[in-house]
Amino acid sequence: MTRALALVEDGVATLALLAMVVLPLLEIVLRRLFGVGVPASGPIVQHLTLWVGFLGAAIAARDGKLLALASGTFIPEGRFRRASEVYSAAVAAGIGTILAWGGVELVLSERGTGSTLGAGIPIWVAQTVLPIGFALIAVRQVWRVRSGWSGRAIAGLGIVAGVIIMRAPGLLEGRTPLPGLLIVLLAGVVGTPIFVLLGGAAVLLFMSEGVTPAAVLIETYQLSVSPTLPAIPLFTLAGFLLAEGNASARLLRVFRAWFGWIPGGTAVVCAFLCSFFTVFTGGSGVTILALGGVLFPALLKDGYRERFALGLMTAAGSLGLLLPPALPLILYGVVAQIPIEDLFIGGILPGILLTTMIAAWGVREGIISGAGRQPFVFRESLVSLWVAKWELAMPFVVLVAMFSGIATAVEAAALVALYALVVQTVVHRDLSIRRDLLRVFTECAVVVGGVLVILGVAVGFTNYLVGAEIPAKMLAWSQQNIHSKFLFLLMLNLFLLAVGWLMEIFAAIVVVVPLIVPLGEAFGIHPVHLGIIFIANLELGFLTPLVGINIFLASYRFKRPVLEVARAALPMMAILGLGVLLITYVPWLTLAILRMLGRA
Repeated sequence: MTRALALVEDGVATLALLAMVVLPLLEIVLRRLFGVGVPASGPIVQHLTLWVGFLGAAIAARDGKLLALASGTFIPEGRFRRASEVYSAAVAAGIGTILAWGGVELVLSERGTGSTLGAGIPIWVAQTVLPIGFALIAVRQVWRVRSGWSGRAIAGLGIVAGVIIMRAPGLLEGRTPLPGLLIVLLAGVVGTPIFVLLGGAAVLLFMSEGVTPAAVLIETYQLSVSPTLPAIPLFTLAGFLLAEGNASARLLRVFRAWFGWIPGGTAVVCAFLCSFFTVFTGGSGVTILALGGVLFPALLKDGYRERFALGLMTAAGSLGLLLPPALPLILYGVVAQIPIEDLFIGGILPGILLTTMIAAWGVREGIISGAGRQPFVFRESLVSLWVAKWELAMPFVVLVAMFSGIATAVEAAALVALYALVVQTVVHRDLSIRRDLLRVFTECAVVVGGVLVILGVAVGFTNYLVGAEIPAKMLAWSQQNIHSKFLFLLMLNLFLLAVGWLMEIFAAIVVVVPLIVPLGEAFGIHPVHLGIIFIANLELGFLTPLVGINIFLASYRFKRPVLEVARAALPMMAILGLGVLLITYVPWLTLAILRMLGRA
């Protein structure tokens, strides 16, 4: 029964992703040839994003892959570790139950309106994935407890508590939410999923004021069906298809042929290759996991010091977040309501700057360590370009499709996903449609779901902050106490660095952007420049010692202690920190191309 349910989940998520690819492409073809589109194509694709996200989150819960704070990994094995696991599972199950109940309330309310998303499909039918997804997550948090049936029984009390709270909401109404918030915060510290932290805070704050948890789910639904949000799972799918095939080997051959002759050539290759991959994977860790097995041994073989190689791979795993069509740029545009195309253009020079700075440090290391170089062979350089031509063309496919007016951001994302699928399955035959398609699409859905479930509850938490007039209060305080634009930018850097320590980049965008956008306007900072500053700072946050996600992914991938990885990454963090300051205080880097094109 469990295996059958898993196959159904995987199959539905895969079909939803495939439909998200096909429908926008049909829209392009029909619009260009016949001047008509697919009826309700846009709303259907938006609601398919909802299904991919929450089915993916349920699958992630099934496989133990929901994103959590790294602090829980410091708890030593033994009785305390088992008790912490039961406690965090109980809290997660309770919050999941409350959110599932709120989802039921939302569905019942929407059903009463009789609204449709188009093509005769009722909206409430599409929304049913919300209560189903959260209910599955709640149950699976309990099921995955490793302490046997006794531990599961204790964790299951979280579900009971969630039901009691929803049956008697007066238990929380009019009372201080502080005890509940402390319970949720402690659970986060010991390893409960991040969505529990944000979702738990949101429902407790709302319920203390007599507002139903459905308020959180309303915001979750509205974000999930944003017109441009489907671009995120589609670009992620393209990145997964690249990572699962032999694209990394072909691209490595190109970069080594062209740059391997200079001092530190292999290090330069690693920086540019990782930057290329991260553009399509969004800093989700796929870059380190997919390329680490190839690039780390290559660096050691060529004579680079192990500490340098470890630090380089850890830092390079988040390079590329400012280059188009990186996923954080898309989400920032959605939340801040500014043109995604402008963010793509604004991120080009800053993204190249950060990648080049890391590459330059690699050149220095190559000179100091005397690492081996690869002679430049003109024939090999041309052959390598020809072999990897399909992968190298991917960014140009996106940019040409978008800036020529042929396709919207979502349609361009669908086009590049299909492009990657055809290249990997038909042109190079690295992947088999029969053997690999379900697995790759499911893994993509897991990553997308792990992110979207956080975004969904984060936007509910943000809605509470806006309702509590937190942005207005921050603006008033800033205007009274900060009178220099440069001082504001410095404080913004420090604030965003702290945010990068505490929050995953996509959740940080949803929660923090609505707070800082009014401040940026008050101090005369261009909206695109503010966005690039924001993402550059959070890119730096991936390397924060002991809590940065790249630190733990590199520790896992290269089987090195966390402290050793953190120490190795410190020079890279200092270099990127200098780059962030340049991006912050030299707005020309962000705005030069926009001004040339008359867009700023």
